[in-house]
Amino acid sequence: MKLSRSASWFLLAFGVWSWFIWITFVKNLWNDGSGLAFDDAGEPTAYFWVHLLLAVTSFVLGTVIGAIGLRGVRAWRRERG
Repeated sequence: MKLSRSASWFLLAFGVWSWFIWITFVKNLWNDGSGLAFDDAGEPTAYFWVHLLLAVTSFVLGTVIGAIGLRGVRAWRRERG
């Protein structure tokens, strides 16, 4: 399968964006002072674990999607050059 140049760039940008957004989210989750992520004893709550799992899943998917986009961009550049 051959990706278009615009689709390749979109997938690459999505992968980068996903990492940026979810790193920010994990930082905010880790520093949560509202009592949602950590209980009074400082132990992680179910909220913390669920959202950490979402973040890890998004990191994995963002990496895979970004890698597909990067491969597409490199293929287009090889064809041009």
